[in-house]
Amino acid sequence: MLNFNFYNPTKIVFGEGCLKKLNSLVPQNAKVLITYGGGSVKRFGVLDQVKDELSKGSREVLEFGGIPANPRLDILLDAIKIVREEKMDFILAVGGGSVIDGTKFIAVAAVADEYIGRERELMDFGFTPVPVDGAVPFGTVLTLPATGSEMNNGAVISDGEDKLPVFSAHAFPKFSILDPVLTYTLPPTQVANGVVDSFIHTIEQYVTFPVGAGFQDRTAEGILQTLIEVGKTTVDEPENYNARANLVWCSTMALNGLIGAGVPQDWATHMIGHEITALTGLDHAKTLAVIQIANWKIRRTQKKEKLLQYAERVWDIREGDDDARIDLVIEKTETFFHSLGMATRLSDYNIGADIVDKVVVGLKKHGMTGLSEHGDVTLDVSRKILEAAL
Repeated sequence: MLNFNFYNPTKIVFGEGCLKKLNSLVPQNAKVLITYGGGSVKRFGVLDQVKDELSKGSREVLEFGGIPANPRLDILLDAIKIVREEKMDFILAVGGGSVIDGTKFIAVAAVADEYIGRERELMDFGFTPVPVDGAVPFGTVLTLPATGSEMNNGAVISDGEDKLPVFSAHAFPKFSILDPVLTYTLPPTQVANGVVDSFIHTIEQYVTFPVGAGFQDRTAEGILQTLIEVGKTTVDEPENYNARANLVWCSTMALNGLIGAGVPQDWATHMIGHEITALTGLDHAKTLAVIQIANWKIRRTQKKEKLLQYAERVWDIREGDDDARIDLVIEKTETFFHSLGMATRLSDYNIGADIVDKVVVGLKKHGMTGLSEHGDVTLDVSRKILEAAL
C-alpha cells in the first residue's frame, strides 16, 4: 500500500426528511447565499423547503440561480461579486455536482483578494491545490447523485473550451444533506448519468495496478457491485427508496477520498472526457462510458492484473484464459452501460473522426500529455483511445 494522508471533515446528514435538520446546521445569524442551477429546485419545491428551514433563524438570505451543468467562470464571477459586496458569510449549494462545484469555486475565489480581477488563474493549478488560505463556509443539499462533490474538495470549472479541475484544502463542505427522496424527480437520463459517473469514479481508482491495498480494493468492489445491482432499478423505478438510497451513498463514497487513499489512480478517461464535453457539450457521464471502454481496449496489457481481479471479484468471471476473461469483462461492462441507456461509441452521439485532433490539441494545451497511473498515456495513446471510441 502506498503512503497517504487522509482528511475529510464533511458532516453527512443522510435519509428521508433530513432536510428538516438544515436549521441546526447553518449558523443562526448567518448571511446566506443560496446557489442553484437551472430552476428544477424551484419547480419541484426544494428551494421553498430550504428557504422555509432557513427562515427559522435570524438569517438574511439571498439567492443566486443559473449555474449551468458545466459551471462557467463568467457566471460564477457574478456570484463571487455578490459574496464580496454583500459580505455573505455562508453559502448553501442546492443541486447536483455542477452547482456544488461552482459553489466551491465561489467560496474560494471570494476570499482570494490577491486574485481579484484574475480569478481565471485559479483554474491553472490542475490537481495542485490553489494557493488560497481559506474559503467562505458552505454546505450542500444534494439533488443529483453522481459526482461525489458533496464530500470532497475538488471542482471542475469551464471557461470556453477549457474544462479544468480546481482543488483546495478549504473547499470541503461543512455539511451535506443527502435525502434520496429529493432526487426522485430527476429524469431517467440524469439518473443513468449518475450511475455511470459513480461507477467510473470508482474504476479510475481501482483498475490500475495492485499495491496490496485490500481494504480499498474490497470497498471499491462493493461500490461497483452495488451500482450494478441497483443501477437499472433506480433508473426504471425512481421512487424505489432503497435503490435510490444506495445510489446516493455509492456516489458519495466513490469520490470522498476513502477508496483512493494509498492506491494509484488513473483519471485518463476523465481528462479525455472533459475535453469532449468542452468541445461538444455532451454530458460528462456519457463521455466517460464511451472513453472507458476504449481505454481498456487500448491499455488492457498495462491494466491486466487489475482487469482480471475486476473480472473475478465483481463479475464472477473465473473461466477461460487471461485474454478471454478480459474480453468478457469489457463486454459485460459495456452491456451494463447499455442497460442504463448509455451508448459506448462517439458515433452514437453523431460525433465524428474530426473530434480526435481537436481533443488532442486540447489535451496538449492543458498539459495532459502523460496521463494515467503510469503517466504513459501520451498524446499518441490518447489519440488511439479516441480512435477506438469512434
